[in-house]
Amino acid sequence: MTATTRDVQQTPTPSGGLVIEDLGVTLTGRPVDVVDDIDLVLRPGEVVGLVGESGSGKTTVGTSLLAYSRAGALISSGKVLLEGRDVLKLPWREVRQLRGEEIAYVPQDPASALNPSIRIGKQLVELQELRGIGTAESRLQAAREGLTEVGLPNDTEFLRRYAHQLSGGQVQRVALAMSFLPKPKVLVLDEPTTGLDVTTQKMVLDTMAQLCRDHGVSALYVTHDLAVVANIADRVAVMYAGQIAELGPKDTIFANPSHPYTRALLDSIPHLSQARDVKGIPGRTPAPGMRPGGCRFNDRCAHAIDECRQQVPPLITVAPDHEVRCIRVDEIGTWDIQRGTIPDADPDRKRDIILSVEGLDIFYGRKQIVHDVTFDLAKGEVVALVGESGSGKTTISRSVGGLHKDWTGTVAFEGRELANSARKRSAEDRRRIQYIFQNPYLSLNPRLTIEQIIKRPMELFGIAKGKQATDRVLELMEQVALGSAMLRYQASRLSGGERQRVAIARALAAEPDVMICDEITSALDVSVQGSIVALLEGLRKQRGISMIFVTHNLALVRSIAARVQILQEGRVVEAGSVVEVMERPREEYTRKLLSDSPRIA
Repeated sequence: MTATTRDVQQTPTPSGGLVIEDLGVTLTGRPVDVVDDIDLVLRPGEVVGLVGESGSGKTTVGTSLLAYSRAGALISSGKVLLEGRDVLKLPWREVRQLRGEEIAYVPQDPASALNPSIRIGKQLVELQELRGIGTAESRLQAAREGLTEVGLPNDTEFLRRYAHQLSGGQVQRVALAMSFLPKPKVLVLDEPTTGLDVTTQKMVLDTMAQLCRDHGVSALYVTHDLAVVANIADRVAVMYAGQIAELGPKDTIFANPSHPYTRALLDSIPHLSQARDVKGIPGRTPAPGMRPGGCRFNDRCAHAIDECRQQVPPLITVAPDHEVRCIRVDEIGTWDIQRGTIPDADPDRKRDIILSVEGLDIFYGRKQIVHDVTFDLAKGEVVALVGESGSGKTTISRSVGGLHKDWTGTVAFEGRELANSARKRSAEDRRRIQYIFQNPYLSLNPRLTIEQIIKRPMELFGIAKGKQATDRVLELMEQVALGSAMLRYQASRLSGGERQRVAIARALAAEPDVMICDEITSALDVSVQGSIVALLEGLRKQRGISMIFVTHNLALVRSIAARVQILQEGRVVEAGSVVEVMERPREEYTRKLLSDSPRIA
């Protein structure tokens, strides 16, 4: 492969679509780049995946297409050409008209885009009224047709619902319907399926891809989930520290990734077909103003040499439509998607049961949510609870942890029956069973320092105090790969992945025997997810900690769990060893979950 420097001027301009040329965003008041040197073409009917870790600048690029920059930032250079018009130079009145009408935006949290006090049908009609589209009768008809297009009911009863009366997937599809109603030319989707179960996610992704094809819409799909991109995108742009590191057709990027960063991201992804030794990328994405000289990935790259630190490499063409920002692209060798695979957990391994659940029935008021669930957990074992949203996974885990007390049945720990509520359990039992919550932003006290947060369980359970406790905090910080400099920080200064590590360190401070992990990686970058999975696997092996792992990510289950419980509407429909359930599923529901799961291998 012969690499040549790319000539931006030769980039073909499509008829329709959108062209980004030399886009740059800086911090206001300081000459510090947030993103720079962004060149990208979005063709009609095409989905371009924009991927990278948090802090890489993905959302900044996405919102720049609407001539918008967040507070404290400024679009300082470049062009965004929509059918020959530079969006960045239009008067603000024209930009306001263009937003939503010609370039639509679907946010990560669709509920925030819908008015909670206005019915769904009214919002769909008002959207058209504000843009002067059609008559009253045609607007209602268009609203019904829009809901049908995204696979939702269009009857009067559904139109009269409020956003809170819809599931997460339904809300996301309503947001899609609203974005397509004005017939936009470009669609920017910002992490639109984060946190959705695989069935709902596939429904939303299929709907979006079909609408783009049917209406000839150019789409920029911003995400950290490479498995999703592998199943929906036509081309992929990989961003790192404010620049595009690699750009090419989807099949090329996943079969022959040429930038070390792209390879590191792909190495962080678990596979459905085989267990993997999942690891994160050492270090973290540098913030604007703190980026290293030369190649911005050089301080985390195993292939870096002195020349990599001396100058910023340009994007070079390595194959038709495939560009890479790396001076060593011809020297780093080939990549194998199967590297890092490991044997599946041994289904015949001798099991020493530490916790058992029998005949668990769970209620919310008079309504029964979970029916007759039975499973057990062995020492040093991970059992996964898997299913769609609403299947009862979190409700079961909270009941086992004593955080939901309206249940009947038996939860036994080392043969002793536990009380329904954690408050009625002994301090020793509360210490030995620790719960890690899904949302690290809400599970940490914002007023306390990280040191105080991690020390708290030691003080509560009389494990350590004073200098001994401080020394133990430092050990735990090291164990979860956080520096001692963060001891005095408050949670607001940390990223999502760092907060989740603090939550894990806090649980470990209690010296537990069982940890209940509730969707703890669902909203994290694949590299951060890889780091946390590697951390948990190390704890399981070194300290014999058992885990109940709640997730909707079956690929992750393949790499971390030994046994799995498949849940549907509060019932266990299939259970067994991970290798047996995933390779020889007996139930149609399990087969559907597996077929709906995005995969790259």
